[in-house]
Amino acid sequence: MNFPKTSGLLAAAALLFASCAGTPSQHDGQAVLDNIASRTSVRTYQDRPVGADTVEMLLRAAMAAPSAMNRQPWAFVVVDDKALLQKFADSLQYAKMAASAPLAIVVCADLSRNSGASGDWWVMDASAASENLLLAAHAMGLGAVWTGGYPRSERVKAVRHILGLPESVVPLNVIPVGYPAGNPAPKQKWDPSKVRRNGWME
Repeated sequence: MNFPKTSGLLAAAALLFASCAGTPSQHDGQAVLDNIASRTSVRTYQDRPVGADTVEMLLRAAMAAPSAMNRQPWAFVVVDDKALLQKFADSLQYAKMAASAPLAIVVCADLSRNSGASGDWWVMDASAASENLLLAAHAMGLGAVWTGGYPRSERVKAVRHILGLPESVVPLNVIPVGYPAGNPAPKQKWDPSKVRRNGWME
């Protein structure tokens, strides 16, 4: 794999895969925490392509997520065809921004490759992969937004129709990705009133 040559992407790659090389330093740990705290949903994008190496880094980060019994039921459809992106915008109420994004990644579960799975554990696995993807995008200077598919049957049906997915493949979401056109501020979500210790005593 030929990694992008920009220093920002190389730094992001080092941060994302530091655990593969050993114990991250304290500085790396703070960078990870800062990345989590500053990530936000990005819905407007520059007219600028996202390179294939960068997309691979996003997918590698997604596939590093935990999964129940390590079944890894996820499957990913990378969409950079403008006509298909426009169809997402036209068919999905909350994915209008897909029309202006250079690409979208559809995070799915391939249930045919996960025959031992029970219930909806795949939802948690694919959700963990999606969050990894979102954090990786932010670390690399990209913007992205999770637009929901499953469990809304009409959205699942629309994505299946657009991409020709078989019944055994369930789209969890559509994630438009691109270089941000603005600089949206992250929402402050820390709320200590939502924390209990050792039970639910008031």
